Amino acid sequence: MCGIVGYLGEKEAVPLLLEGLKRLEYRGYDSSGVAILNGKSIARTKCAGKIASLEQALAQQPLHGSVGIGHTRWATHGRPNDDNAHPHTDCHHRIAVVHNGIFENYLEIKERLLKEGHQFRTDTDTEIIPHLIESYYKGNLEEAVMKALKEVRGSYALGVVCQDERNKIIAARMGSPLVIGIGKNETFIASDIPAFLSHTREALLVEDGEIAVITPEGVQLFGEDGKKVDRASFQVLWDAAMAEKGGYKHFMLKEIQEQPKVVSETLAGRLRENSIELDVEMPKKFGRVVFTAAGTAYHAGMVGKYLFETLAKIPAEVELSSEFRYRELCMSKDTLVIAISQSGETADTLAAAREAKQRGHDVIAITNGMGSSLAREVPSFFTRAGIEIGVAATKTFLAQLTAITLLALKTAEDRKTLSPAEFKKIVSEFHRIPELVELALKRENEIRQCAKLFGQRKDFLYLGRHIHYPIALEGALKLKEISYIHAEGYAGGEMKHGPIALIDEEVPVVALALESPVYEKLLSNIQEVRARDATILAVAESGNEQIKKYADHVFYVPKTHWLLSPILGVLPLQLLAYYIADRKGCDVDQPRNLAKSVTVE
Repeated sequence: MCGIVGYLGEKEAVPLLLEGLKRLEYRGYDSSGVAILNGKSIARTKCAGKIASLEQALAQQPLHGSVGIGHTRWATHGRPNDDNAHPHTDCHHRIAVVHNGIFENYLEIKERLLKEGHQFRTDTDTEIIPHLIESYYKGNLEEAVMKALKEVRGSYALGVVCQDERNKIIAARMGSPLVIGIGKNETFIASDIPAFLSHTREALLVEDGEIAVITPEGVQLFGEDGKKVDRASFQVLWDAAMAEKGGYKHFMLKEIQEQPKVVSETLAGRLRENSIELDVEMPKKFGRVVFTAAGTAYHAGMVGKYLFETLAKIPAEVELSSEFRYRELCMSKDTLVIAISQSGETADTLAAAREAKQRGHDVIAITNGMGSSLAREVPSFFTRAGIEIGVAATKTFLAQLTAITLLALKTAEDRKTLSPAEFKKIVSEFHRIPELVELALKRENEIRQCAKLFGQRKDFLYLGRHIHYPIALEGALKLKEISYIHAEGYAGGEMKHGPIALIDEEVPVVALALESPVYEKLLSNIQEVRARDATILAVAESGNEQIKKYADHVFYVPKTHWLLSPILGVLPLQLLAYYIADRKGCDVDQPRNLAKSVTVE
């Protein structure tokens, strides 16, 4: 969840570390810090708050040196304050460490180290590592790190420096992402590629259980057994400009507007004129599908349930990864598990995929993270959404919906569960979706004006039925995430079973009034809440004049096949959440308490 970065080269390290941390700030922004080898000792600056606070502190008291490590934190152990900010050091400030992950046995190790005379200054689990390394250090940093890591349980990505070995960084990984950037006479370590993409596109992945020894002579990888590992680097295809705002006020708005291109890229080469051609190998036979995911990706999986059941006539379920991994998996051997994770590093989803694979089930992934842990472990369908910096997922969600629809259509094509005419009709409409997404986004001014009316409300309800119920949940999640307004999504038919008690004139109700087999039922639900004086904001297809009789405000999207309508229906909800949050003055790209990739349990 946290972001780590390191630099070893010929340039001043601080500006490069700050640049990398800013590109990783989506991973956490409770506090930040850097440690620099300045020739004789380790100099540190760290502080609570966002990276701007660290930048200001370094401007007032500059640090100089060409080797250093940095960190931006999302707090797990210990409050976000100056003391708990990384990097952490040993008793004598000779060894500094940055860490992403959680050490599960840190308390027992800490108690032992305290008895041995070590002095701790923070409430974090990370601080045990510099002290453990100190206890083993005999002049060889990598050996001390290897011995220390054999004692810990949990997940980690580490960057370690020592004042006695001034031209060396040790990096290590277990369960948390870590990648090395290889430039000309310089090397970077980072939690994610954007941290160094402005300086090099040559990257080297560090696998679980490995450590990397980085010196001016290059990078050496070692496995848990201490044996050298040979692995080729690869070229990153992303453009560094993708991580810039491009004139938009926030990354989130930029990423919302990128969605026509994202859908087009995800479809490219896969959606043919009258067929589907996948670049991920699905099992030839399966009788059931289980999606496992978290957060926004879970909502994508919920849409997938309806798509597989309707198109391919296959029973489908969706499970929260954090629950799936701890259940007794009563799944038949012919169950296909589809793990969905934007980053490919979501800890619970990765663990769920591993559990299903270990039990003999076929597993495939839907991810945006090429080279991610999930993508390296199971066959993967890549969504081609590019870098998403805004913490609240937008374009990656649309890419996931696009990918799941392709998988469902391919399964229907293989099993001939649709008539040729119906299959052709849906595929033909699917070809138009990028254009329709672009048209839908052109109506953002109407939504911006509407946001002015409701930005101060304290509660929202979102209603949807059938395939649009997950979109109601996603719309409510977006509003909660970035505007801090309480919002709940409900299946429309459930309103009368309790939630309708919450309705009054102060509670706006957002209704997904899109075409579906239960459209008339949804209209009845709208009338139920309207009778309780609720203000109705409806999402409907262009040409639906009937809805104006029931709704106070209508957000129109282009008409398409109803099974594809979730892709269009979510767009006004993304924009509504954005403009309400922006009007309230919220930090849209970095909402409080959240991080982009949840890489810890």
